[in-house]
Order: sequence, then C-alpha cells, then structure tokens
Amino acid sequence: SNLMAYGCLDEVSAGKDTTTGHWEIAGAPLTEPFSVFESFPADLVAELESVAGVTFLGNYAQSGTVILEELGAKHCETGSPILYTSADSVLQIAAHEGIIPLSDLYKICKKCRFIADRERIGRVIARPFIGDAESGFQRTANRKDFSLVPPETVLDALTGAGFPVIGVGKISDIFAGKGITGSHPTKSNADGMDAIGTLWDSIDEGLIFANLVDFDMLYGHRRDPEGYANCLAEFDAWWLEFFPRIGGADFAMITADHGNDPTWPGTDHTRERVPLLAKGPGLDGSLGNRDSFSDIAASLADFFGLDRWPCGKSVFVGND
Repeated sequence: SNLMAYGCLDEVSAGKDTTTGHWEIAGAPLTEPFSVFESFPADLVAELESVAGVTFLGNYAQSGTVILEELGAKHCETGSPILYTSADSVLQIAAHEGIIPLSDLYKICKKCRFIADRERIGRVIARPFIGDAESGFQRTANRKDFSLVPPETVLDALTGAGFPVIGVGKISDIFAGKGITGSHPTKSNADGMDAIGTLWDSIDEGLIFANLVDFDMLYGHRRDPEGYANCLAEFDAWWLEFFPRIGGADFAMITADHGNDPTWPGTDHTRERVPLLAKGPGLDGSLGNRDSFSDIAASLADFFGLDRWPCGKSVFVGND
C-alpha cells in the first residue's frame, strides 16, 4: 500500500535528551537519568583541569552561541578553554581553532570523558570556533561528541548476527561506535537524506540508522516554527521521492528521539510523545499509542529474525 502505518510512542526513560532517546529506541531504556548540572562542582572542575592539563573559563549553563559572545574574547586573551553545560547531560568545551588546535581540543575532551563516565554525563562535546571579538565568533563544523558507552542494544544484536548497521549523522557518536559497522557523519538534513538514498541502493541487507539534526539544532532549540515547518516540507518532498524505493520485503520507520516544540517557552527539548510512521510487511492502519521507544528495537529484532528483544513490543505482533 502507499500508506504508512502510524502511531506514537511514550518514553519510559527519565530524561528528554538525545542520548537517552536514542538508547531507548535501540532497546536500552535508562532506569536512572544522566546527571544534569547548572554548573559543575568545584572539586569536579579541579579534577577535570588536572587530568586535561588546562584551566577552564566559564562553568555555567549557557547557549553555545551566547557563551562565545560572553567569553570568546577572554579565551583569546588567556588561551583557556571554555567549559559550559546546558539542560542536557553534557559537558561542553569550546576553543578557538587558531588558539587550541582541533587535535588538542579532542585530546582534552577524551581525557575528560573518563571522569564523565564515572559522573554519568551523557556527552562530552568539543565545540571549536573561529573569528574574533570585532567581527564576532562562529562555531565550526568540527564539533565532536564523546559519548558514554551504552549498554547492550539491538545494534549489538544485529552486528553480532552479521548484519551491517550503518549510522548516518550523529548516530555513531551517540552510541560511542558500539554496535555500528559503518558511519556517515553529515553537515545538514539534505546531506543526511542524500546519504540514506545512496546507502539504500548500495546495501542488500542490514540497518541504516539516520538522525536528521536540523529539526532540533536549527529550528527546535531556536524556537523557529516557520523554519521548522519549511524543514518538514523539505523532508516530505524528499520522502515522496524515496518512498517508492521501499520494497515489499523492506521495513522503514520514521520517529524522533525526543520533542523540541518550537512554540514552547525556553530553548530546551520538550518531553512529549513522538510520532511513529512505519512501512513493512503486513503493516497497516493504526499502530496505537505505544508504551516505549523500545518498541522500535523489538520490531527490528522481530523483522531481522533475532531473539525476541527483552523490552518493548514489536509492531509486527498483532498485525499479521
């Protein structure tokens, strides 16, 4: 049929961040949430500084562009990297590419990652930037995420059974490379959609797991409903072209890892049900309001003929 089965998913994990959402999608819901900070405790900062061999500026929750306005010039004078966080479980380190070379910034982040593991911080993020105080500072595309290693997910089960699992966008970063056989980082949604199309033609079996980040990064956090609507229209136009390439024996799902309502106050993710659209053998009509994002992992395990996933309920059960 030309229609997709449709439903929505509730999140069972505590939290509404990228890592939590993706891990639950992959069948590993979190019983205790990641640590979130307004600012990092003094003893933790001292330990991070000692391990990384630097002194940090900042150490408060702030938008990534605003923090550069506030501390960019001071960073350029002192050479000290900027430490900041957000409503997510993140430890972000910003540095000018001309002052702290990328390779050094990545090394600092890797050293901080060991401590972040113990503290249950979801991601350590390198946030390189360029520019100057006069003309302004701009973040570059050389951002890099260093993630907590996830527990066992359906991605591990798939790769263990010999199937390729190819991440598009931030997927490999979010899972710290675990259970991923190939990765295609992207710069935009258009880039991600191109990668999905190319991969779809080039592999006979396996999973393509793609994250299209523009909805969240460019429009959700910035509370831009018009931009968000245009972004959806762009995806819809691409999907209409891609959809006929999904064969009768193929399985495709569209969902989200959390909400990010562009009309809501503040700039943080919002916690709401996420949509689920699916095309697969025997799927038709409503999939209902489902209890967990892990229904996706259960459905993948079912579709690929793996052992039943221990949490979540397959969309193929009760649909045959």
